[in-house]
Amino acid sequence: MKEKLTIIKVGGKIVEEESTLSQLLADFSAIEGYKLLVHGGGRSATRLASQLGIESKMVNGRRITDAETLKVVTMVYGGLVNKNIVAGLQAKGVNAIGLTGADMNVIRSVKRPVKDVDYGFVGDVEKVNAEFLATLIRQGIVPVMAPLTHDGKGSMLNTNADTIAGETAKALASLFDVTLVYCFEKKGVLRDENDDDSVIPVITPVEFKEFVAQGIIQGGMIPKLENSFSAIDAGVSQVVITLASAIHKEGGTVIKK
Repeated sequence: MKEKLTIIKVGGKIVEEESTLSQLLADFSAIEGYKLLVHGGGRSATRLASQLGIESKMVNGRRITDAETLKVVTMVYGGLVNKNIVAGLQAKGVNAIGLTGADMNVIRSVKRPVKDVDYGFVGDVEKVNAEFLATLIRQGIVPVMAPLTHDGKGSMLNTNADTIAGETAKALASLFDVTLVYCFEKKGVLRDENDDDSVIPVITPVEFKEFVAQGIIQGGMIPKLENSFSAIDAGVSQVVITLASAIHKEGGTVIKK
């Protein structure tokens, strides 16, 4: 029997505001057993960039990361946001450690090749050092992972937090019984985007294709679900999409084979 591990991915909006961060820290601290947190921080990065006179450019919701923007996201994700969370968890008796992909070579990426868009210093994950993470986790240390990786040649790379959560879950699935929880601002995947109570409780691959064809699932939810099915195929036990405030409750949308 593999030991259970819960991986929570939470967006920047939740960890950047004091009231929602406080609630998240309480809920996350109460999760029993082994756990790991992956966070975003895009709003803070955009705000600081603006204060420094650096324009934030986005394409399809993804940040174009030039050399100056890379400095900002490294400061914000790896510093301000990450250490705020770590300090908050320590205050609740959770022995957390903040990590970027460069720390102990936890996640190595390759710089995204230029196709239609040059995303700049953005990383596509190549390898997650699952053995090292497992060593920390089994010592009762809780990794808090920032959305930054490195290329092994001295460059940091801005990397999508959903991807980091998914790839980390896949890598650890051979060592633990992994549940991956994607937290966002709705109760789950909705049948009707204007009705917050129209949560689809379970989605299988066949249903996913049907929902996309019918236009029920669209936009940014498509890659989130594709990530989820990819994790399931790689051995993750289940993926849940739910509210950050509901990580202890039944509900949300469960992704299953």
